[in-house]
Amino acid sequence: MVLERYDPLVDDAAAFRAACDRPLPSVVRVNTVKTTVERAMRALDEDGHGYERADWLPELLRLDSDSPGTSWPYFHGWLYGQEEVSALPALVCDPQPGERVLDPCAAPGSKTTQLAAMMDDTGTLVANDNNLGRLSALRSNAERCGVTNLVVTNQDARNLSLKPFTPAGSDEQPRFDRALVDVPCSCEGTIRKNPDAHDDWSLGHVQQIAGIQREILRRAVRTTRPGGTVVYSTCTFAPEENEAVLDAVLAEESCELVAFDVPLDTRPGVTDWKGEEYDPSVELAQRVWPHLNDTGGFFCAKLEVTA
Repeated sequence: MVLERYDPLVDDAAAFRAACDRPLPSVVRVNTVKTTVERAMRALDEDGHGYERADWLPELLRLDSDSPGTSWPYFHGWLYGQEEVSALPALVCDPQPGERVLDPCAAPGSKTTQLAAMMDDTGTLVANDNNLGRLSALRSNAERCGVTNLVVTNQDARNLSLKPFTPAGSDEQPRFDRALVDVPCSCEGTIRKNPDAHDDWSLGHVQQIAGIQREILRRAVRTTRPGGTVVYSTCTFAPEENEAVLDAVLAEESCELVAFDVPLDTRPGVTDWKGEEYDPSVELAQRVWPHLNDTGGFFCAKLEVTA
């Protein structure tokens, strides 16, 4: 019933549902903090693991096995098990070496460690999560991957404080150059990985979590410098958690959506849903439906802070 809800938004409902019924391919990302893609591939060859290199992002390898954690390159932090399409937000965020970057909903660390690698493990990467248990996984993954530019914090991302990053004796709180806001969501797009993802689905939960998402995105915009980049992403199909969140934040904060190119087959954001109309610029967001690239479902938008 959850999937039927989105039939009006997809170009081929039968292909969409068929893709959601298939198991998700096993994918790892090469951790370039510790090694190169070529060395990682040689290690997998020597260890007898078959793989295919993703054509849209060289660091992604699709494995023949569904147990990537059993290989010695994984154990030594050369590889990170990561759903293929979840590597998209960091690519859109495009952090540069030496910058100050925020990951407000970071655990367990797949996107955090990807950001660190893209920054050449330099600058300052603030990885926050409000769940102490999940922070343990984040710290463990960061250590395994050899990440050293990381500051881990335990705050509610809706009212993230910048005080811990303010230099002693200064009244001016620093702002981030970029933020990757991969918010908690209803996880509808993970159905291929978690077949029970829709078991407890309810519209009430979608609406409740959308309120949290709006506040997290607002805070990220406010803590990013003018001209800085904020990427908003979810692994869900619901416009209430995607375009509606963007619409609300655009109306209240100093930011605007900007176009971006990605090497995947995507569809634009939707401008109306269930009688609600959204800011026309939400079309600049991009939706990744499972049947388009044989991945999970995803939503990604890029904002620029204007003041």
